[in-house]
Amino acid sequence: MAKFISFLLFSTILCSFLISSMYARNIPYNSSITYLNDLTYNQTRRVCDKSRFAKLGLDMNDFTYCDKSLPYAVRVKDLIDRMTLSEKARQIGDTAYGVARIGLPKYEWWSEALHGISNVGQSNSLASFFDHIVPGATSFPTVITTAASFDESLWKAIGQAVSTEARAMFNLGHAGLTFWSPNINVVRDPRWGRALETPGEDPFVVGKYASNYVRGLQDVEGTETKYATDLNSRPLKVAACCKHYAAYDVDNWLGVDRYHFDARVTEQDMMETFLKPFEMCVKEGDVTSVMCSYNKINGIPACADPKLLKGKIRGDWDLHGYIVSDCDSIEVMLNDQKWLGDSPEDAVAQGLKAGLDLDCGSYYTNYAGNAVTQGKVKESEIDESLTNLYFVLMRLGFFDGSPKFEKLGKEQICSEEHIELATQAAREGIVLLKNEDQVLPLTSKKVKTLAVVGPHANATKAMLGNYAGIPCKFTTPIHGLSLYTKVDYQAGCGEVLCKNESLIFPAMRAAKKADATIIVVGLDLDVEAESLDRENLKLPGYQTQLINQVATVSKGPVILVIMSAGGVDVTFAKKNHKIKSIIWAGYPGEEGGRAIADVVFGGHNPGGKLPLTWFENSYVDMLPMTSMPLRPIDNLGYPGRTYKFYNGSTVYPFGYGLSYTNFTYSLSSAHQQVHIKLNKFQHCRDLNYTAGTHMPSCPAVLIDDLECGDDLNVEFSIEVENIGNRDGSDVVMVYWVPPEDIAEAALKQLVGFKKVFVKIGEKKKVDFVLNACKNLGLVNYRAYNLLASGGHNFVIGDGKVSFPVQVKIHH
Repeated sequence: MAKFISFLLFSTILCSFLISSMYARNIPYNSSITYLNDLTYNQTRRVCDKSRFAKLGLDMNDFTYCDKSLPYAVRVKDLIDRMTLSEKARQIGDTAYGVARIGLPKYEWWSEALHGISNVGQSNSLASFFDHIVPGATSFPTVITTAASFDESLWKAIGQAVSTEARAMFNLGHAGLTFWSPNINVVRDPRWGRALETPGEDPFVVGKYASNYVRGLQDVEGTETKYATDLNSRPLKVAACCKHYAAYDVDNWLGVDRYHFDARVTEQDMMETFLKPFEMCVKEGDVTSVMCSYNKINGIPACADPKLLKGKIRGDWDLHGYIVSDCDSIEVMLNDQKWLGDSPEDAVAQGLKAGLDLDCGSYYTNYAGNAVTQGKVKESEIDESLTNLYFVLMRLGFFDGSPKFEKLGKEQICSEEHIELATQAAREGIVLLKNEDQVLPLTSKKVKTLAVVGPHANATKAMLGNYAGIPCKFTTPIHGLSLYTKVDYQAGCGEVLCKNESLIFPAMRAAKKADATIIVVGLDLDVEAESLDRENLKLPGYQTQLINQVATVSKGPVILVIMSAGGVDVTFAKKNHKIKSIIWAGYPGEEGGRAIADVVFGGHNPGGKLPLTWFENSYVDMLPMTSMPLRPIDNLGYPGRTYKFYNGSTVYPFGYGLSYTNFTYSLSSAHQQVHIKLNKFQHCRDLNYTAGTHMPSCPAVLIDDLECGDDLNVEFSIEVENIGNRDGSDVVMVYWVPPEDIAEAALKQLVGFKKVFVKIGEKKKVDFVLNACKNLGLVNYRAYNLLASGGHNFVIGDGKVSFPVQVKIHH
């Protein structure tokens, strides 16, 4: 009997050890039940299905979380209360393992949809994938390209198309419902490798892009925020995520990488630039997730900062969703940054206490339970994270299904409608930078033979940029141009890095014989990418030599087409009169070749504007990439950053772009005064002025102290007239210029833009309603958001039309 008891005790210990080992290695216990649990979900595409529970040997009526008559709060609490501590811990990593005994299946949180459904990521953790059933999805132009359209309706339409394909792939078992896109970091420095993923350098434009794209991804028609009574329960098409929060724009520059970089940022710059797009994404886009970044900010890891997470995102901005880490951020805190000498349990506790709900990684999964038992974090804090996560899944129909979307299938993926939208997005994003003698558009009648040369002339994958999936198809530049005329293609370079000059002569020979020559050059992911910042702003290798030598011998006009995200110093081409036209195409997506050809041959009149300043190469020698301030640092000789604070020479400025037609502006009406009478609870605030300036009696007022109603609106109308000989679109850009001599003010700030199509000889009136609180706020060095008194100016476009607005503040 004693031997039997000893054997029984040994068996029990061994069993316990094996189970705990399985948990430690992320292997679900009782894998056969778990497999059936997940398999039945894949068959029904909803958790709360009676037949599914029956196959698991369960009765769905026993589980309150499946009672659709109850509020989400009640259902979510019931679900969480049924779990043990170890089970809870296994639901707060990007792979949520499920709990078979209560009918909860596995869920992969990680999917990407930056500019189409992507399969980029860790294959064992990614919910989205392609195979013979779903071979590809529509690949739209990269974000920097579509941002150049300055077309809010286009940004939303792309989001709607992407989410439709996402839902179709979900129905086919090829995608999840939570997509960690878009990337809305401001491009502070032109060397940043991830500029292609972002909407550019202006925080207002970035925020507008974010809110529109997120609306396109998430909104279910008829349940948008304006109709919703409870934003925590309104349905979602898919769930978006704005990333990477915050002050993240150094990837890998001269040995400084994002895992170790400590972004030293003033509160002024944080409020004015780095946080602004995220605030707009949460407040205007009602995004359901925000991802924190790897870097430290002023010494504290972004994913462990309660002020930034709980205080700002969930508190001040009222996020209706969850906060997720960039992948393996907790491991980075622990092993790379060695934050506070933490143990794994310490690091996990710091994340949970800061408000980080979901760990893209395995640290929460493996160590959250221990962190609770060691007294480092409360189990209720895990409950809070799970509550935020399951509310989102409830809204997505993960539990109850989404009848509105259940019929979406293969026919909605790579549909003709979506491919045409991708083509139109590429057309609208193309920017005409030079058109000497109005050489463009070319005509098939005059151009019988066309030399098309350069490393991007036959581009395919390069047009997609990064975070791209498998496209529906490709239309290369030479294919697109061959639809208009006969093409003679020569590579000119063996690859984008153009390491030698051996292929330049055949390109020269083609240009000598052709009626016109198109040189397609630029950058690719070997030059600018995630984890790869640039060291200069030049074209790689022998590309400049290729351009100059081909242009010298070309029989006909030369058109230079540049594929890139960041600007390149092409001053040599801008000044070369043999190069008649320059086009920036960004990374134009799967139909980029067709879009380029349509612009070159006049099928589309270009109307894009640069979302980035194109600096001269000498700019990067003036300051290190790691210097974070936006404003100039005079004692170090560092210039300002972005168009807002840099007044030096450029290759092409922010907002620049030509058309095949000409537009004129006239101010048709404007409200030009704002009066503010302060009450006894409101007080004047000081501003820094340049030396010798007469300071107003009441320099400014704190915007938070004002009731920002319609009486503080500035309303005006701009009449746009097309005086050229082609129909075309124009972007009316409205800049605010603060009162003179305020020391810390921006040179100018974009506060409004609208895209308008105007036919030949017609006029269109474009109305703007701006609010003094929302659009004229000036963040001073103390990080107060102030409305300054005095003469403000509004400048339209390049400045040919402007008008003053007087702000008077008095008691």
